[in-house]
Amino acid sequence: MYLKKLTIKTPTNVIREMDFKAGLNLIIDNTDDVSSKSTGNNVGKTTVLKLIDFCLGADANIIYTDTENNKDIYQEVKDYLMEKQVIIELELIENIADQNSKTIIIERNFLSRKKAIRKINGKDILEKDFNDELEKQIFANINVKKPTFREIISHNIRYKDDSINKTLKTLNKFTKNVEYETLYLFLLGLERDDADKKQALTTKIAQEVKFKERLEKSKDKTTYELSLKMIEDQINELNIKKDTFNLNDSLEIDLEELNNVKYNINKVSSQISKMEIRKSLIKEAKAELENNISTIDINQLRILYKEVTLNIDTIQKTFEDLLNYHNKMIVEKIKFISHDLPELENKLQYAKTELNELLSEEKRLSEKISKGDTFEELEKVIEQLNEKYMTKGEYESAIAQITEVEENINTLNKQIDEIDNVLFSSEFENKLKAQLVKFNKCFSTVSKELYDESYALTYKVSTNKKTGKSTYEFNSFNANMSSGKKQGEILCFDLAYLLFAEKENIPSLKFLLNDKKELMHDHQLIKVAEYVRNKNMQLVISILKDKLPEEALGTAHIVVKLSQNDRLFRIEQNT
Repeated sequence: MYLKKLTIKTPTNVIREMDFKAGLNLIIDNTDDVSSKSTGNNVGKTTVLKLIDFCLGADANIIYTDTENNKDIYQEVKDYLMEKQVIIELELIENIADQNSKTIIIERNFLSRKKAIRKINGKDILEKDFNDELEKQIFANINVKKPTFREIISHNIRYKDDSINKTLKTLNKFTKNVEYETLYLFLLGLERDDADKKQALTTKIAQEVKFKERLEKSKDKTTYELSLKMIEDQINELNIKKDTFNLNDSLEIDLEELNNVKYNINKVSSQISKMEIRKSLIKEAKAELENNISTIDINQLRILYKEVTLNIDTIQKTFEDLLNYHNKMIVEKIKFISHDLPELENKLQYAKTELNELLSEEKRLSEKISKGDTFEELEKVIEQLNEKYMTKGEYESAIAQITEVEENINTLNKQIDEIDNVLFSSEFENKLKAQLVKFNKCFSTVSKELYDESYALTYKVSTNKKTGKSTYEFNSFNANMSSGKKQGEILCFDLAYLLFAEKENIPSLKFLLNDKKELMHDHQLIKVAEYVRNKNMQLVISILKDKLPEEALGTAHIVVKLSQNDRLFRIEQNT
């Protein structure tokens, strides 16, 4: 899909219309007087890119918050967008050279709840389903849950600092290597239906490792085991000492029972505490997934869907099929994450009942013993024994919990190993290398033409220090370059991917959005303008006009010119 038109409007009038063409499209300022104090900054050039991103599923707050500091809100812009009920309409077209080809019209506003507008081709879409519906409309042939639509298009849209300055790390800073692995294998045409499962298993391993770290915060398992042996030796010594006292048989039995009860109380209490931690972690993960389950009223939408099928006879799947497929995937994830929850809750309830019974028994035995005659020295020994038994129970419980976590991690690792045995096999690596050869042919061709250098993409197998699991990690050959050269490398990569995706028939947007290209040399900008004009490409750049060479400016399509007197939203004219 290419960009065709972006419209900013209210329910009553059009604020601004912007058309896009093939080749280089420029969003520039209209500051012609070099002697003027006015500048081309802060007029809305970057915001045009953000509006396109917003229509493709980004959060609304990107429009009225500072790109570099999301805590800074442009309140005037936010109030205007909401009070005027501003609507952003984006029109995509399948073939930029054929105006009669398939189009997709996306509409969004900045209001919430019932006042929210969120439409694709005139059809209202729920917020939680919006990105999935965009993927179905734009990339109809994708049949995997990972990578997501937003991840797939991340390299097409570059206006945030990370994506502007990094060739491959186009997602947020919290993204894990396993997610980038899934993304770039997909982009290289190596689609995998087990990517979602591997990421879920990796997440669960991370939870188990985190739980294990909590359990071993004060002592690791080996230290607990050694300490337990010492405690058992001390208990034996105290019992020998206690046996030297001349006591009646009944008191001896009662004291033994009391020691066992105290030991079990401490052990059960420790088990309850650790089970509560595990239960909390599972419920947090389950709650996150449950928020993704679709709750669409099928009866309300069935009539609309039937009307669509009458007009589009190529639809083969029913609305219920699509909805059920989505919900089934989420439900399976919930089952996987919360598989152990019922058994854990049963164990927890049983342990709490057992603890109450032990506490009652402790009270009974303590009252019974306190009525008998004891010696001061005996009482000291008994007190020491009680402490030792409590510590013993705590250590045994900790060891048991750590052992259980280790077994869980081993089980999860075996499941990931089944996936990785295929993923890191010689056969798969040969496929990966073959795809990289094809991509690098495009990458080096573009970079050679634009920079007279040959850029390339490579990979290595890295190992996570905590989980010990392997992932493919992708890198370019060209590290530690100047900022201007880095900008060129990024652009070459994106242009090369458009060529590669088209050759390999991989679902991909046919346009690129770029901000802050002022660091690129004039010579390269001229070459880029010529290159995309001769290719079936669409490159949209927001840039200061005075940073553009005249030759590039003369051959490009000007999408919009903005100035201090005519900013993007025309707030001054519409208030």
